[in-house]
Amino acid sequence: MEHLILANVEIPLLSDIVVIFGLAMLVILLFMRLKLPTIIGYLLTGAIAGPYGLSLVEASTAVEVLSEIGVILLLFVIGMEFSLKSLMAIKKAVFIGGSLQVLLTIGFTSLISYLFGFEWNIAVFFGFLFALSSTAIVLKLLQEAGQVNTISGRTTLAILIFQDIIIVPFVLFTPMLAGESDNILLSLLYLALKGGLVIVLTILSAKYLIPKLLYKVAKTRNEELFLLSIIVTCFAVAYATSLLGLSLGLGAFLAGLIISESEYSHQATGKILPFREIFLSFFFVSVGMLFDVTFLYEHIFVILGLVLLTFAGKFIAAALAVKAIGASFKESFIVGFSIFQVGEFSLLLAKEGLKYELLDPITYQYFLAISILTMAVTPFVLKSRESLAGRVLNTPLPTKIKDRLDPQVEVPMGELEEETLSDHLVIIGYGLNGRNLSKAAKSAHIPYAIIEMNPETVRTEAANGEPIIFGDAANGTVLEHVNIHKARVVVIAISNNDATRGIVVNVRNYNHNNCIIVRTRYVNEIESLLQLGADEVIPEEFETSIEIFTRVLGKYLVPRKSIEEFTEDVRSHDYEMFRHASRDNATGIALDIPEINFVSIKIEKDSGPYLGKPIKDVNLRENAGVNLVAIKREGNTQTEITGDTKLKLGDVLYLVGRTEALEAFEKTISVD
Repeated sequence: MEHLILANVEIPLLSDIVVIFGLAMLVILLFMRLKLPTIIGYLLTGAIAGPYGLSLVEASTAVEVLSEIGVILLLFVIGMEFSLKSLMAIKKAVFIGGSLQVLLTIGFTSLISYLFGFEWNIAVFFGFLFALSSTAIVLKLLQEAGQVNTISGRTTLAILIFQDIIIVPFVLFTPMLAGESDNILLSLLYLALKGGLVIVLTILSAKYLIPKLLYKVAKTRNEELFLLSIIVTCFAVAYATSLLGLSLGLGAFLAGLIISESEYSHQATGKILPFREIFLSFFFVSVGMLFDVTFLYEHIFVILGLVLLTFAGKFIAAALAVKAIGASFKESFIVGFSIFQVGEFSLLLAKEGLKYELLDPITYQYFLAISILTMAVTPFVLKSRESLAGRVLNTPLPTKIKDRLDPQVEVPMGELEEETLSDHLVIIGYGLNGRNLSKAAKSAHIPYAIIEMNPETVRTEAANGEPIIFGDAANGTVLEHVNIHKARVVVIAISNNDATRGIVVNVRNYNHNNCIIVRTRYVNEIESLLQLGADEVIPEEFETSIEIFTRVLGKYLVPRKSIEEFTEDVRSHDYEMFRHASRDNATGIALDIPEINFVSIKIEKDSGPYLGKPIKDVNLRENAGVNLVAIKREGNTQTEITGDTKLKLGDVLYLVGRTEALEAFEKTISVD
């Protein structure tokens, strides 16, 4: 009987999982062919399978539970990739920028809602709902684009962290807005005490408890035990915070912060990522299942108007908040274009609103439609957020207003001798590649100028005498400061493809004759950049492969000239060798790989046929089949070896020979 009951519970969930993943696989395969974001594919999957679609899913509650696990794991991984030190480094953005964004959004939404005729308590609750953005979607997209650690990425993360924290008082305030609570001050004091307790426990665990525990687990070298320890830490901290009345997501983030302070965070992240992706897909599907397509169709114009109002209101609130903490207008606009959507925690809060009758079913459907539509357009807007911010800045405005919106053009940081800049090199981006290029240019006495967007880097390097200015190379006025029309070569050494495309077009508009060399991450971006006006495009992924393989060939003692010919042929064929799965040598070049190796072997035996005797007497080449190149003895390397040199215990010998000869010789001087 018990077995039958258990089967009835489990089988619907199992069938739902098969339906969800099977349908998602087909939808996402189509979306990949159309080059559309997979997040929208999951939302569409939920809409098709949900109760307002084909009603293919029965255990919708179980799916929601699985989706919550996905959000927990997402915040856990984010916490592991962050740290308490880095969190404190952006505390201004978290607490000042985050609080301003939330307060401005609540104020704007409450005012609009009140003007629409809602009572003040319901209007404030709407402010709560629209103040939150989608941590799951935004951070997933930022991570995929590798932009979490940019200035705008870190500011976006900071505000999202504050939103995840503020959800707790929002939940506590909801019954108060509904008239369910009498003593507001006591509730706030209780919340402050719980928050302080959680912070203290997090700091103590990160410093003393978890590192020691993970060290003992790591010593066992048991992968299953390590994974189990990580998962238990995540859900234990999340459960502990939920017992205190705080959100599970906040607890998961704190658990990630705790582990990030140990040296095992990278290994833990690699273990958790596959689970996060699976469970997070349930979240997007569960959101899509709530989507009533019929309601959307019947009220499409009203909903679209509310979506535009939401977009504009949240964008302005976020931009003003970020600007208030000292960021440039462009960075402020970029963050505004990142967190304009309604978040997943808003959906959870909306359910609380239904429970306390702050929302009626019709209003709830309006809110749901706005939420899902803003989530759906987020991948498209986020992908183009930098170019959109640039367009806002380039909007025709009076000169005085224009200068205030773009202060880096008015006051470039760093000094350039513009009148002497001619036939020079312009370096855009002063990361590792930019730094190395400037050093090479300086050594070769090539005049150069640098454009960089990080103000701290500009201030530091300008003090060191580098010809560097602060600005966005997509802005024509900034390019004029480096005499772009007189430059011979322009090197774009940044990793953002969208920004790179805009810069290439802008540079080419000013100078049709200079050589534009572009660094890009992937080879499939080469063709589009060349069409835009770039002369040479260097993809990181294949250049890294070339560097590794040339070193491998060097270890096989392939002549340097042959290696150089090989690499040149690979590049001239647009990396054809690496782009296809064929094992044939696509370049057509034949490499003669010698059957000899170059190795180092340490003498560990204190006696033997080769020890303590002059090398001319033991005759290594004839008797052992190896050639002695150098000896490392007591930290010093000797390359001048005579016939009277004797081998001693502890010497490290550098030898050349065939594999079998080297292995046989090693047995005579080393301990097995």
